[in-house]
Amino acid sequence: MNTRKYVLSENDMPRQWYNIVADLPTPMLPVLHPGTKQPITPDDLAPIFPMEIIKQEASQERWIDIPEQVLDIYRLWRPAPLYRARNLEKVLDTPAKIYYKYEGVSPAGSHKPNTAVAQAYYNKIEGVKRITTETGAGQWGSALSLACTFFGIECKVYMVRVSFEQKPYRRSMIMNWGASVIPSPSDQTEAGRRILAQNPDTTGSLGIAISEAVEEAVSRDDTKYSLGSVLNHVLLHQTIIGLEAQKQMELAGDYPDIVIGCVGGGSNFGGIAFPFLRDKFQGKKVHAIAVEPHACPTITRGHFAYDFGDTAQMTPLMAMYTLGHSFIPPGIHAGGLRYHGMAPLISHLVREKQIEPRAYHQLEVFEAALMFSRSEGIIPAPESSHAIRGAIDEALKAKAEGTSKTILFNLSGHGHFDMSAYDAFLAGKLQDYALPEEELDKAYSVIQHHPPISA
Repeated sequence: MNTRKYVLSENDMPRQWYNIVADLPTPMLPVLHPGTKQPITPDDLAPIFPMEIIKQEASQERWIDIPEQVLDIYRLWRPAPLYRARNLEKVLDTPAKIYYKYEGVSPAGSHKPNTAVAQAYYNKIEGVKRITTETGAGQWGSALSLACTFFGIECKVYMVRVSFEQKPYRRSMIMNWGASVIPSPSDQTEAGRRILAQNPDTTGSLGIAISEAVEEAVSRDDTKYSLGSVLNHVLLHQTIIGLEAQKQMELAGDYPDIVIGCVGGGSNFGGIAFPFLRDKFQGKKVHAIAVEPHACPTITRGHFAYDFGDTAQMTPLMAMYTLGHSFIPPGIHAGGLRYHGMAPLISHLVREKQIEPRAYHQLEVFEAALMFSRSEGIIPAPESSHAIRGAIDEALKAKAEGTSKTILFNLSGHGHFDMSAYDAFLAGKLQDYALPEEELDKAYSVIQHHPPISA
């Protein structure tokens, strides 16, 4: 059978999210209050998040029901399709079978609405009028803007300055869905003004944008903050990706030996991989690979330590792989993969060697993106193309070894709003960039005073 597309009916869409915390072989380290260095309490987080989100963040339950109103909106694009990349297999002349879960079918063009809709819903039922957030490449900002439109909530987005300038159509999407968007750092917050005073020409970072969004949220009674990656509840909401993929792999009569996703903060990788890691914990042989850029090498060259999630040190301290909260990444076009830290859940699993971390340079990622778009027809986002590069390399490895592997990767979004990056690549204007060790040491030095973690 030469089937390429595996589609579930609405009735087959998962009705619960999967919480991997319930099945971790070893427990995670607690999130700490930055002042007391003691584990945070729900009251500590109440000024930032609605209570139901706080409960999910701390939950130990394996399955959490998806509210019907959230499911109703999910049905606009879910279940998302799974494809067999037969044309790519032919181009590579590989015995490997390559599948990809395509999240670019959402209205925002990425996986981000899976959690944006859920977060907007929980804010709405608690009477929240405004939500502030940050965005790197603009995928999260556009997704939350869309979700807030569905629920009648005002939304304000602090967009990392370099992406604000590189990706104008993502800005347009955000405004089209009724949100306001400003480049970060800005003059609208104390954190932004302080950073601009120190470095007026800064390209910005997600850490800075988070500081600005959190500062505004805690200063207003009608406003909460929303995050598009990193935290447990965000990765929880994204597991609908992997849960659907498991059902679709059954339709294909197959099961992945290898599961791959790109990582910046960790949400789309967690979404595709966590349900399969549950299988691994129960004895299945499945290899999970998390791919990041060499220009922001959080899990391949970062340190596992307690650190702030933002530049201005307003968030709790999280045990994670980090480059240091003051780290300002170079302006590579994979704007969604430029965060200084990694999701604590993914950091924990990397540290426990349940996940393989891997990094690629920008040029080899865009080469993979062109190969994929010219064989499969979909122009992928630069972020998602890191996963494609990983899948291609694993397929070529299988060819060299003469083994038949089944590879599954998450194509987390399309690249229709990233064409300036493709223009630059095709014109030979993109360059690889690997961070010097002294720059990493400098960024890491700022977190040495935080609680130490034993090896």
